[in-house]
Amino acid sequence: MSIAVEIVVYNIESAMNAQKGGADRIELCDNPAEGGTTPSLGVIEIVRQAVSMDVFAMIRPRGGDFVYSAYEYHAMKRDIEMCKRASMDGVVLGILKPDGTLDKDRCRKLIDAARPMKVTCHRAFDVTRDPFEALEDCIEAGFDRILTSGQAETASEGLNLIKELVVKAGNRISIMPGSRIHEGNAKQVIESTGAKEIHFSAKEFHASAYPSKIRFTDSLPEQAGKFVTNVEKVRRVVESLKK
Repeated sequence: MSIAVEIVVYNIESAMNAQKGGADRIELCDNPAEGGTTPSLGVIEIVRQAVSMDVFAMIRPRGGDFVYSAYEYHAMKRDIEMCKRASMDGVVLGILKPDGTLDKDRCRKLIDAARPMKVTCHRAFDVTRDPFEALEDCIEAGFDRILTSGQAETASEGLNLIKELVVKAGNRISIMPGSRIHEGNAKQVIESTGAKEIHFSAKEFHASAYPSKIRFTDSLPEQAGKFVTNVEKVRRVVESLKK
């Protein structure tokens, strides 16, 4: 049985390396520290020109949770239009409701807007309140596949649920295991779950050729959420500068 290999990449060099390594598809993202957000149009276009394999772009307007405002939803629609114009093969997305269920209505509208591209539900699935309810919702909304760690930190820890999802899904939707998969456990994940495709990063850290002691990143809190600008803090700074 042939197993489809998807590599998640966060820059142009990684996309080219994934192709050189023999991957079948890449998921192109930005912002690895927050699990991936939508890459820029420039990166999307250059990657599309640089590789011949399938390229799926992440459609996620910010890090944090997956409960999006109307503005964020419309930004996702615009990003999908951008991906279609750039000849992407697919997009990766997911919207939840505050009660932990899949927002089927808005997901369905985004999926319809994305066609004929393929559409994957990302790991928003892993924080839904009930994985089997979410499975049926994903099928009803029209997703082609679900990326999941089996609602665990890693795919290895979620093997039992992933296997159940594969069986339950049947031929209705593809279940793709992902999260901390590497050369030491990839075969075990496939054999244990019966999945027909797999997702991993194969990444390693390369230090800058011109290092700096100044850091430009904030540490992420353990609790899921998002960073939001505080109106009063802005106002206080603006007013202090006017005195």
